[in-house]
Amino acid sequence: MPLKWILTNLSLAVGLIASTGIVSAADKPNIVVILADDLGNADLGYRGSKIKTPNIDALSRTGVRLESYYGLPVCTSARAALLTGRYPMRQGLQTLVIFPSHKYGLPTDEKTLPQALKEVGYQTAIVGKWHLGHAHTKYWPQNRGFDHFYGNLVGEVDYFTKERGGVIDWQRNGKFLKEKGYFTNQIGDEAVGLIDRHDTAKPLFLYFASLSAHAPYSAPKEEIEAYSAIFPDKDHQTYAAMVTNLDTQVGRIVAALEKKGMRENTLIFFTSDNGGPHTSLFASGARSPDDPEKVTRKPPCSNLPFSGGKGGLKEGGVRVPAIVNWPARLRPSIVNEPLHHVDFMPTVLAMVGGQGSQKLPFDGKNVVSTIAEGKPSPHDDILINVEMFRGAIRFGKWKFIKIATLPEHTELFDMSNDPGEKVNLAKQFPDVVKDLENRLGKYASQQKMSEWLKCQVDFLGFEGETVLDPAYSMDGGLPTEKSSIPPEALSKK
Repeated sequence: MPLKWILTNLSLAVGLIASTGIVSAADKPNIVVILADDLGNADLGYRGSKIKTPNIDALSRTGVRLESYYGLPVCTSARAALLTGRYPMRQGLQTLVIFPSHKYGLPTDEKTLPQALKEVGYQTAIVGKWHLGHAHTKYWPQNRGFDHFYGNLVGEVDYFTKERGGVIDWQRNGKFLKEKGYFTNQIGDEAVGLIDRHDTAKPLFLYFASLSAHAPYSAPKEEIEAYSAIFPDKDHQTYAAMVTNLDTQVGRIVAALEKKGMRENTLIFFTSDNGGPHTSLFASGARSPDDPEKVTRKPPCSNLPFSGGKGGLKEGGVRVPAIVNWPARLRPSIVNEPLHHVDFMPTVLAMVGGQGSQKLPFDGKNVVSTIAEGKPSPHDDILINVEMFRGAIRFGKWKFIKIATLPEHTELFDMSNDPGEKVNLAKQFPDVVKDLENRLGKYASQQKMSEWLKCQVDFLGFEGETVLDPAYSMDGGLPTEKSSIPPEALSKK
């Protein structure tokens, strides 16, 4: 074994696993998180796609590929997990997403990654999609640890007009804007500008939260036409153009870091919030143009070799591409150990000497040794997600899915031999099922009531105050003197 290789990896091990943080205060890395939206697991060049993604492919070749990495089923919960290191079921964000009419957001007692990084000297910025609360400014990025925000607050908007329901949702630091341009190009411009102007005396945390490749499927005309000979239908052409445009912005960000002299000591983390939608129920851009309520068109993304898609608990909905690239510290490798969005914040803070909340402990783990050395995942088990009516958990080679709505359904898969989840082994391994159901049940008992379910019930008019005679005595069940209800009526069975 070459001496140079030994010395290089010894240096990595010593530098990366120091208990006080992996870098000195004067050498904290810049951190760039690039979060794709609804990206199909198979829709990158390095994963065999016809879609051109040379810049992301380059990150994969020169970085660490995380091949058993889990997001969440949908957008809001994934972002909450990534930015807090905690399972979204603890925040009431485990079910679906924050709708434009909803008034809740990421609870303000949650300490976010940018807040923790600011405490150790970072300049923080977000460009793109937020989707963690919009109805009150207390939920906005500027009040959750970000020094700079350029983008939109709600979920999907039109890529060119930035409209949703007749409202333009596009701002820079609280000032709403009406700008011409294509969403992904514009946040790319903003990211490059932030890097160009950055004072390198401080480390930078940049969160590039792309809307691409989320519906509605839309891209510049010439970029769509570039795929006319590769994909037969307009949806595939447009989707491919969106992914390639995102890749272009990745290349621009890398080039800006290199120009500024920041690239060598910048940790770039590329991933997606969840898998691509396999039904147009979760992709409004794939609905029938003649009847928007009909969900008959199949979205163009691919999650192969996995089954399922966005909104579901199968691997296609929750297992996502993930790359960690840090030239100064990490050598190229492939890691197959199970990891989760909740691991990112505790890992980063362990690297830079930051602290999470003492009152709200992390669910995620510091996975530096797994990423840097390929050591086993520090997780005993990983909660993929849990709701009142369903949940999934990963434990070693096993994945367990429980659907609690009637008819109740239980699934057990051996992920080492069946990543496509084709063979349900629940009946063959009842002891494993019992153990994993107990583990999932313990998580379920800790969940906060889903804010989405509370809002939807209230919205539909199913929730309201109990109406009784105002004089009714709640302690004894008997009326007071003012009541018009006779006592014998109340006591009758």
